[in-house]
Amino acid sequence: MTVQNVLHTIDGVSTWVGKLASWLIIGLMLLVCAEVFKRYILNMPTAWIFDASNMFYGSLFMLCGAYTLAQNGHVRGDFLYSSMRPRTQASLDLVLYIVFFLPGIAALVWAGYKYAGQSWRILEHSNVTADGPPVYHFKSVIPIAGALVMLQGFAEIVRCVVCLKTGDWPSRLKDVNEIDVVEQQLAGSEHVDADARKLAIEQAAQIDEIARQRGMGGDQK
Repeated sequence: MTVQNVLHTIDGVSTWVGKLASWLIIGLMLLVCAEVFKRYILNMPTAWIFDASNMFYGSLFMLCGAYTLAQNGHVRGDFLYSSMRPRTQASLDLVLYIVFFLPGIAALVWAGYKYAGQSWRILEHSNVTADGPPVYHFKSVIPIAGALVMLQGFAEIVRCVVCLKTGDWPSRLKDVNEIDVVEQQLAGSEHVDADARKLAIEQAAQIDEIARQRGMGGDQK
């Protein structure tokens, strides 16, 4: 198995977990809609809805962290970074991953593991509302999400090393991007001719590429 295959495998794990966790937004939407109906139409508010919505959103937020990292989607201050050559970017990233990322995420996993373990031992319930729901399963998401981010972080470190050797960023596992939506919208338009459509897609792709800084490369699926 090549280094690129290993990177795409880790990207695939992060992507699969992120997309699976994204379904929590459906549960959160149904939960909020049901509470709005009960509260304002039936005048029967539910005490535990607030806790449950926090757990839905918190789980979604944490479990999508590795996916966002795999897609290079985290916010970065790139006013200097964007002007650097790939090897300089890789050198900077490598230092930051080793000095800040690895210790920080390792601390998150360890503290989250102890935090969740204590919660399971006492079968902790939320104290935000009266007779709050159990939260030990929610707190278990913390070390799990941290471990997934750590795994993706190792893949990013390998990417830095490869870039330092070759001068180019390795490809990432391709996923749906905003440019794909632009292509679909233009393809269905009856008011845009073929040349204008092609030019608009090329310009949108260029803007997307500049924003991401690193080439997403390869059309691996």
